Amino acid sequence: MNNKTLTMLAVGDIILGPDAESFFTLVIPSLKEGDVVVGQLEVPYTTRDANAMALGRDPITLNALVSAGFDLVTLAGNHIYDAGDAGVEDTISWLREHNIAFVGAGMDWAEATSPTILEQNGTRFGFLSYNSVGPRSTWVARREAVDKPGCAYVDVATYYELSHANPGGPPSVYTFAKPQSIRAMRDDISRLRELCDVLVVSFHKGIVHTPIKLVDYEQEISYAAIDAGADLILGHHHHILKGIELYKGKAIFHGLCNFVCWLPSLAPRPDQDPQSWARRRRELFGFEPDPEYPTYPFHPEAKHTIIAKCTVENGKISRVGYLPCLVNKQGQPEVVKNDERGQQVFDYMDEITRGAGLNARFRWEGNEVVIEAP
Repeated sequence: MNNKTLTMLAVGDIILGPDAESFFTLVIPSLKEGDVVVGQLEVPYTTRDANAMALGRDPITLNALVSAGFDLVTLAGNHIYDAGDAGVEDTISWLREHNIAFVGAGMDWAEATSPTILEQNGTRFGFLSYNSVGPRSTWVARREAVDKPGCAYVDVATYYELSHANPGGPPSVYTFAKPQSIRAMRDDISRLRELCDVLVVSFHKGIVHTPIKLVDYEQEISYAAIDAGADLILGHHHHILKGIELYKGKAIFHGLCNFVCWLPSLAPRPDQDPQSWARRRRELFGFEPDPEYPTYPFHPEAKHTIIAKCTVENGKISRVGYLPCLVNKQGQPEVVKNDERGQQVFDYMDEITRGAGLNARFRWEGNEVVIEAP
């Protein structure tokens, strides 16, 4: 094993469209400092699906990942099968041809559920990726003859319990991973533990567009992964930052928010009443996007995002923190420093972490934020 100090950087959801490289302009210098750079690729890219093409998801746009320096993308998520078999096949084929590793999806069970190991200067980084939000149509399925393409998953159950005598009233809601599914995940991690130095598990989990709140299973599966041998947990899907906690000394980034997410398809159309559109978004998700962010129609608080940063020494994570970022009106993330703008992200992360009852605490170290126990 090489004793060189290494840096791993990780970001949240990525959705690319035309002129994709321009969206990384303000963060490329920071990403280039990573020895291993990881992101969650949210949607498939193919020219063989009319809807994908209408949304600008030609595989050529993925060149931006090469320019930005990504080494690996996680693929397990609720949109990976949006363009069917062709979307999965063309996405992973492009990634393979351009030397970007992937994990969490594939054309058959073996490919979708296998870990990926990257070696950097003698240190082996192992990755697993799971979707826990459904729908089932996205999941890889084992068949006798031909497997259905899709993603690896942890199956989560939802239980509703009435706590009063009024039928139709608001129930208590509980979520938990199904025992067989969580056992399979633990077995995956245990097998990978013997093959790598740093083991990272990525989860597509939780509820979207909702500040602070975590649902039961998010901590359950994160703790189970660490108990089985994981060194770091990366969460996404929420499209808004979630808090951070430490469990047995290991960091859990519950939600990394978006990084680059180009989604003008969710903005109001020219023939659409903006107020009607905003009202519909409020009815569906409880918020109105900022109209000054036409390609980034997310919760106003989703302007805050981060780049998770792990320092690795002698094959172990020795320091965990993040680079604070703000998304501008053009949809570009920008790394901000220890100044008024950086403090805005720092305060937000502290607020949502404490609000969720999580134990991580933060301090500035230069222009980076370090995560530590209370």
